[in-house]
Amino acid sequence: MNVKSIAIIFILFSATYLFSQENLYSSASIPENLKQNANAVVRHHEINVSVNSINNMDVSEKRIITVLNKEGNDNIDAYVHYDNNVKIKELEVRVFNQLGNEIKKIKKNDFKDVSAVDGGTLYSDSRVKYLEYTPISYPYTMEFIYSTNTTNTAFIEPFMPINSYFLSVQNSSYTINFSADTPIRTKEMNLGGIDVTKEELSNKISYAVKNVEAMKPEDFSPALVDMSPKVLFASKKFTLEGVSAQVENWNDFGKWVYKDLLQNTHDLSPQTVSFIQDLVKDEKNDIDKAKKIYQYVQDKSRYISVQVGIGGWKPFNASEVDRLSYGDCKALTNYTMCLLKVANIESNYTVLYAGENQRNIDHDFASMQGNHAILSIPTENDTLWLECTSQKAPFGFIGDFTDDRDVLVVTPEGGKIQRTKKYTTEENTQHVIGHYTISNAGDINVKVNVNSKGIQYDDKYMYETQTQRDLDTYYKNRWNYVNGITINNIQITNDKERIAFIEDINFVASNYSNKAGDRMLVTLNALNRQTQIPDRYRDRKFPLKIKRGFKDVDEVEITLPSDYKIEAMPNNVSIENKFGSYHVEIEKKGEHALVYKRQFIIKDGEFPKEDYEAFREFNIEVSKQDNAKVVLIKNQP
Repeated sequence: MNVKSIAIIFILFSATYLFSQENLYSSASIPENLKQNANAVVRHHEINVSVNSINNMDVSEKRIITVLNKEGNDNIDAYVHYDNNVKIKELEVRVFNQLGNEIKKIKKNDFKDVSAVDGGTLYSDSRVKYLEYTPISYPYTMEFIYSTNTTNTAFIEPFMPINSYFLSVQNSSYTINFSADTPIRTKEMNLGGIDVTKEELSNKISYAVKNVEAMKPEDFSPALVDMSPKVLFASKKFTLEGVSAQVENWNDFGKWVYKDLLQNTHDLSPQTVSFIQDLVKDEKNDIDKAKKIYQYVQDKSRYISVQVGIGGWKPFNASEVDRLSYGDCKALTNYTMCLLKVANIESNYTVLYAGENQRNIDHDFASMQGNHAILSIPTENDTLWLECTSQKAPFGFIGDFTDDRDVLVVTPEGGKIQRTKKYTTEENTQHVIGHYTISNAGDINVKVNVNSKGIQYDDKYMYETQTQRDLDTYYKNRWNYVNGITINNIQITNDKERIAFIEDINFVASNYSNKAGDRMLVTLNALNRQTQIPDRYRDRKFPLKIKRGFKDVDEVEITLPSDYKIEAMPNNVSIENKFGSYHVEIEKKGEHALVYKRQFIIKDGEFPKEDYEAFREFNIEVSKQDNAKVVLIKNQP
């Protein structure tokens, strides 16, 4: 081959290479399958991590993403956290129109720079630079580049190519370099079923995935984080806030957290120690003392938000929280633990993933995990869990924010994985006792008492602080299938001792019944109808997961209009299946009264995707039966 031929081939190769690169900025080059169900497409994403030493790490990221519509803006994620230990070396954005032409360039100084702390200055060095960009048209493409250097090597970003629904990925890669002095542990999760390649050398590990189609959310499915592909990374030796550690398991990890992150923050003043001792001196047992101290923290302090990944993992000193009366979850949990210690009550700082999806701390991979902290108090028969950021939650109640998940409990002897309280189906109850009268004109006058416990309490107890106007709106929405409601009286009681929310409501509604000549049709269930039907899917992708079960028990007496008598009544109903049960019994009580009894139970659990349609049909049948009507006919003269 002559020099001229080689030159031509080189030119053609270069042109092809440049063309392919430029194509990443043009929406026209997106493969058709990646557009399906997508609001945005990650064209190219590469993360490079270099653990240079136990206390030095470089991180760089380049992400090219095409946003197809307004909803896709949520996938831009153009922000970087920094503080005294994290320095931003490079930060820029380029924006391209749908043809791939550059229309805007944004430098580091053009990013918004704000405190990463909401409502206080406990972590004044914690900041975030973020992009505020309003597109002029869709689709458009954004290239986001940043690099940082940090002295903290405790937290290594995982490889998570898919972190959102309606997001497809053309190419995504992750490379971590490390020295012999900083060996890396890994854990792979959910990598089956995608196109993934892996390279592992003595000082480098790389992963790459391509052509991952967007996923659509489905009702009653596991959380996306539990299904999406990811690889966890952790260094066996690392530094956090200037403190070095060597960790192989959760026991080692817990010892390090307690000794180096918690212990030296326990610095209450003699005055505070004396105050707490005096506060609990008349209480008869440790539980009563703990309740008194928990109430004191709720009354004294307020919560400030520090975003995940910034603000340090080390709690602020207890003396500062005592002085300032505010803190984030770490600070308030640590502060409460210190106050309990004054009263000789054992309690343990606990790290977990908070949120209604019940995400677990990975029980066999010790690393910096979690986004929240709570407190655990071991008792003779059980463990009590305290949410120290809430000013309203009852003592020992955690609700769906932190229930039923694996967490890391930190003790002086080490760390251990425990499960937080599971609120069972039988605990998540709502009892309705009611009475309503139907007038000859078809109007109803209702008096109802509702008693809620467990997760059903959690759904309602914050309404204690609502205005009467807001409550009026809430109850009209709750019974939105009853037209023309006028709320006459609302009495609510938050019984924190029994952890029960009690509602006493009186309302009237005109034309509740349907009239047809001499007949009147009345839907018997006026107070607790099943109105939410799970969506239908022609090709269900995910398993069926019912996160929390519940039990509803209703008993309602109905006074019929004096000018009418019963012509036909619905039959009693009894349904039992793997998902729960539904029972309705209707009893006559004299000539002009009925007693409507209903029990509806949904069990928690995980089922194969093939069971979803049966679950949906069960809900449809319940909704149908909840709309069953009694037929009344007018008395003849």
